[in-house]
This record gives sequence, structure tokens and C-alpha cells, in this order.
Amino acid sequence: MKHPIYRVRSFEIVSAYTLRAGFDDGTEQTINFRPILAGELFGPLRDLALFNQVRIDSEVGTLVWPNGADFDPATLHDWPAQEPALRELARRWEPVEA
Repeated sequence: MKHPIYRVRSFEIVSAYTLRAGFDDGTEQTINFRPILAGELFGPLRDLALFNQVRIDSEVGTLVWPNGADFDPATLHDWPAQEPALRELARRWEPVEA
């Protein structure tokens, strides 16, 4: 089975926690990351100042943040299909309130 390979070529911050990503195949996705910002790696991105430090890693062609958070470019490319599973994972990453 072939795994499609995509590269993020551009992005724009369109609102809080929401980016429009452009891919090497000419497509775009507008992604609201807020619902999945949970857990040890993605939780810190709730700090909007940190979230807005996003950049493109030119070596692997994906979005990255200074704390090491990143996503497979194929996940970003196919966000509408991937988001439900990511939301479910994020619910499990949330710390349990005492």
C-alpha cells in the first residue's frame, strides 16, 4: 500500500489556532487546531503566542512549533478525514481533573 507524500509549501494564520496550509499538489486546507491541543506535546500550543510561532520545516515539509510539536504532512493534507480520530485521541490526552 502506498502512503501519499505531501509537503506543506505555505501557510497563513487566519484566526486564533487556525491555519490555512498550502500543499505541493496545489490544494489547501484550513485547519482549526484548537480541538486537538491537548496532552504533553500539543497542550502547550494553547498558549497563542507559542502557537503563532509555527513555521515550515523545509527538510520534511510540514508545520512545526518550537516545542517540537509537528504533524505528518499527509495528516494535514487530509485533515477532514483525520480530524475525528485526532479529537478522540486529544480527549484521552487531557489530564483527569481531581
